Amino acid sequence: MTATLTRPAAPPVRERTQPLRHLGPNWFAAVMGTGIVANAAAGLPVRFPGLRGAALVVWVFAAILLVVLTVAWVVQWVRYPETAREHRGHPVMAHFFGAPPMAMLTVGAGALLLGRDLIGLDAALAVDWVLWSAGTALGLLAAFAVPLRMFTGQPSKPDAAFGGWLMPVVPPMVSAAMGALLVPHTPAGQWRLTLILLCLAMFGVSLIAALVTTTLIWSRLIHFGPPPAGMAPTLWIVLGPLGQSITAAGLLATAAPAALPPLYAKGLDVFSVIYGIAAWGFAVLWLTIAAAVTIKAARAGQLAFNMTWWGFTFPVGTCITGSTVLYAHTGAYLFGGAAVVLYLLLFLAWLTVGARTVRGIVTGSLFGR
Repeated sequence: MTATLTRPAAPPVRERTQPLRHLGPNWFAAVMGTGIVANAAAGLPVRFPGLRGAALVVWVFAAILLVVLTVAWVVQWVRYPETAREHRGHPVMAHFFGAPPMAMLTVGAGALLLGRDLIGLDAALAVDWVLWSAGTALGLLAAFAVPLRMFTGQPSKPDAAFGGWLMPVVPPMVSAAMGALLVPHTPAGQWRLTLILLCLAMFGVSLIAALVTTTLIWSRLIHFGPPPAGMAPTLWIVLGPLGQSITAAGLLATAAPAALPPLYAKGLDVFSVIYGIAAWGFAVLWLTIAAAVTIKAARAGQLAFNMTWWGFTFPVGTCITGSTVLYAHTGAYLFGGAAVVLYLLLFLAWLTVGARTVRGIVTGSLFGR
């Protein structure tokens, strides 16, 4: 039996005139993917002429996109509450409630890394504190509520595990990494100590949950094979907690001397390198596996564009920031070179996915998915 691949039909006119009805939390992945392009550029070990200025422009775009999507999402909850309720109970979409808090955290960190050039340090800190606080609160809520719904709701099928299961448990790791940037700007003493301890605790929350979930995804691949071609990009999400944990460990080790006793600060520095290199190695393995599965689906002509393609951006970006902090702590050209190569791939992926997204919005083909 042979199957004929056809272009997906355009949605009905009514669907195209009510795009807010189909706006899901997964759309915030576009903010994450755009923001990481800017943030990763800020720390690259190699400086290209005009890179920081271009990164600042991308950050501004990500910030505007965050505002637009947030307003649109609020309007959706008011006008189409039944759709919002459907998303909360959906077996796939529910996991992407981790995307909005990560979008906030990414843009907030960008304000401190890049936005300070435009709005000044004081304003950048204010923006970052607001977005970090809101993103952390929402991220912890997602990390609790979404798994709880899975535990107490309908049992999942044995082949249900996919990369999206990581989305609600990764936000605390992003909070840990981005919170490390705020440690030097926190009043010394108990306030600073409390912040870094909270970041370390969130590192543990996300790391252990992500390890368990990644094991389930690995088991699913072994027993049931790759996911459907349209879900292949979700395999790349596994790189998110790996790269972000390396980044968080390195940034917390950098901030530790200002907040922790020397013994613990030194221990955290050693841990960040040992753990970071081990996790980096597994990230390279997973990157190779995800790329192989994706290329196979593309060669078969089955990799039609959808919003899961944003999985090619943010997770890869975290591997760049992770490589960057490892380079900062070890001075090894291996990590510096990897950061630059991965950034070039990230930029190409962002351009491709961004262009496809704009096209999907204009034609209306993305609405209703």
